[in-house]
Amino acid sequence: MSTDLQTMAINTIRMLAVDAVQKADSGHPGLPMGAAPMAYALWMNHMRFNPHNPQWANRDRFILSAGHGSMLLYALLYLTGYDLPLEELKNFRQWGSKTPGHPEYHDTPGVETTTGPLGQGASNAVGFAVAEAYLAKYFNRPGYDVVDHYTFALVSDGDVMEGVCSEAASLAGHWGLGKLIYLYDANKITLDGSADMTFTENVAARFEAYGWHTIRVEEGNDYSKVNEAIAEAKKVTDKPSLLSIHTTIGYGSPNKANTSAAHGSPLGKEEVKLTKEALGWPQEDFYVPGDVLEHFREAVERGAQEESDWSKTFEAWRAEYPELAAEWDQAMSGELPSGWDADIPVFSPGKAIATRNASGDALNAIAQHIPTMIGGDADLAGSTKTLIKGAENTGHLDSAERNLRFGVREHGMGAIVNGLALHGGIIKPFSATFLTFSDYMRPAIRLGALMDIPTVYVFTHDSIGLGEDGPTHQPVEHFAALRAIPNLTFIRPADANETSAAWRLTMTLPGPVALAFSRQNLPVIENGEMVQEKALYGGYVLDDCEGTPQVILLSSGSEVQLAREAYKTLMAEGIKARVVSMPSWEVFDSQDEAYRESVLPKRVSARVSIEAGVVQGWEKYVGSGGITIGLDRFGASAPYEEVYEHLGITAARMVEAAKSLL
Repeated sequence: MSTDLQTMAINTIRMLAVDAVQKADSGHPGLPMGAAPMAYALWMNHMRFNPHNPQWANRDRFILSAGHGSMLLYALLYLTGYDLPLEELKNFRQWGSKTPGHPEYHDTPGVETTTGPLGQGASNAVGFAVAEAYLAKYFNRPGYDVVDHYTFALVSDGDVMEGVCSEAASLAGHWGLGKLIYLYDANKITLDGSADMTFTENVAARFEAYGWHTIRVEEGNDYSKVNEAIAEAKKVTDKPSLLSIHTTIGYGSPNKANTSAAHGSPLGKEEVKLTKEALGWPQEDFYVPGDVLEHFREAVERGAQEESDWSKTFEAWRAEYPELAAEWDQAMSGELPSGWDADIPVFSPGKAIATRNASGDALNAIAQHIPTMIGGDADLAGSTKTLIKGAENTGHLDSAERNLRFGVREHGMGAIVNGLALHGGIIKPFSATFLTFSDYMRPAIRLGALMDIPTVYVFTHDSIGLGEDGPTHQPVEHFAALRAIPNLTFIRPADANETSAAWRLTMTLPGPVALAFSRQNLPVIENGEMVQEKALYGGYVLDDCEGTPQVILLSSGSEVQLAREAYKTLMAEGIKARVVSMPSWEVFDSQDEAYRESVLPKRVSARVSIEAGVVQGWEKYVGSGGITIGLDRFGASAPYEEVYEHLGITAARMVEAAKSLL
């Protein structure tokens, strides 16, 4: 292939980005202009993908962590033959287009994950690489590498500044993820100006300290050097690789190249004209030379052949290992195997059980039937009870185990687990930490919800009920904060059997779930099978009276026992009451109106809720005439019974509130 055709191909990527941003009058042209050579080298010489089957299981994954440079990815997808016509590039950042301002999972064929919040994509990439390593260990057999692909992430100065990237990269080096390669677009410019205003560290040296293989390419426009660097990185098997490639942001722009002016704004009509002149490019908007398009579209035939070659190996493997192939089909479909819930425990009353302990039992009962269900904790397995029994732990140069030990890295953990879910084949990957530390991982949870992926975020120590550790560890506002995230199902069970139901729900819901479990022991509600069945509705009548109740008592989690105590007192005094347990507002709200009315009849306006957290949101269920009992302050360090008493989260207060409404 001629050097001229290579140059034209690279400039086509650049100018499609420039024209799309200019037409939208919004966007980030600088990164695509500078990073086009590395992207071209990667996509045309090293990545294996099939544009006509973006979901091919053994494709290499490409993640544009610097999601603001989305037009780089859209140009590549269009040019290489994905179902993304040129018209979509012309509709960049417009309502309903497949080319939103930042890449969005589900919206655009070939986009592996939603990126834009810096550092998240780079961290997702670690999860992708862990998934590849685990699935390869589980499914591959001598002579049959049915799982064998790379994860590439293009990261920016901003990505490597973010703490979440540092957390994930540290783990990647520790685990020795040899099939993970970062292409670091080291253009040394950020939105506000030169990066050295805030960022002068030696990034490559930092990554070397993490245990990465690093390569420096001093001139990002030197296509051959970039190409050689990628090839060298692919030969390293025991370390992830960082290719630090020095580029020029806005390359080709006479007046804005190598300045922050090229970062987040259109070049402007006059500068676009000058840029095209400087690059020897026609002034026609969205110009794609015919021979360049033909060259890029070679990816279609090449990708089809690569998938075909893999399929021959796969079918031979299937013939030799039919039972393993059946497991593959199950895992890749994302569906649950028959009998997955056969061993979920039903707990008997008599012995109080912390819901974190019941969760551990339920999780292990499920995991034994689903070998590609993996997950882990932030150095808290002894407290979160999320270790899969009989499975090995990850460790130094070992990422392919079921128990992922993340260390004290909540944010990185959340983003990595999202990557596991996005890769495919890993069923309901989970993370675990204390509920108060959900704040550390909230951006990852939000993106998991935005993508509507089947990630499970397990949280224990869910309230002031953890007692002596005090307000730093006692979540107060966290129930409301998690319930506020669209697409996220939050479940806070009241006892061990509601916990079993919570896990059953979690496994069957299509999107992300946050589970909140108690540290303290809670009484097991009688008739466990009934509780497990009714809890699946998200809210249900737990205790009732004859006829229409005068007052309804609502709660979730550990405070349901307080509502039940209040119920007994009121009933003993001749006041007809009902207790409604509400483990999941989102699931309850998804029920039909008739069911919701049967639980919370509109004719009963006297309602009292109690929960050991801020009261935000309960007004939806208690109405304008009801009373919400909760916390308007942080907790305190003391035995948990005393904390509840001093802060007024008591059955007596609930009784008093109920009587005041009658």
